[in-house]
Amino acid sequence: MNKGFRLIGFVEAISFVALLGVAMPMKYFLHHPHATRVPGMIHGILFLAYIGLAHALSDREKWPQKKLMHAYLASVLPLGTLIFDRKYLGTAQIS
Repeated sequence: MNKGFRLIGFVEAISFVALLGVAMPMKYFLHHPHATRVPGMIHGILFLAYIGLAHALSDREKWPQKKLMHAYLASVLPLGTLIFDRKYLGTAQIS
């Protein structure tokens, strides 16, 4: 589960940057109103998967409440999931 969580965190970070850095400018500056439809849906699914896996992993690994709150906060910041991974999971054994 840890390996899956880390992978989802990585892909979620990439999708968030793509949404903010590519799709949103296309929508608002180039006037393509549907530019965010697919990237937004992909990011939304990855976001929900990240939150769900964070909660499940927290229960399984008995994370302190502060660590879980940091995972939740990381999910709403651009590249936050990568920072969370590095700080809390970077030296963890991937199982």
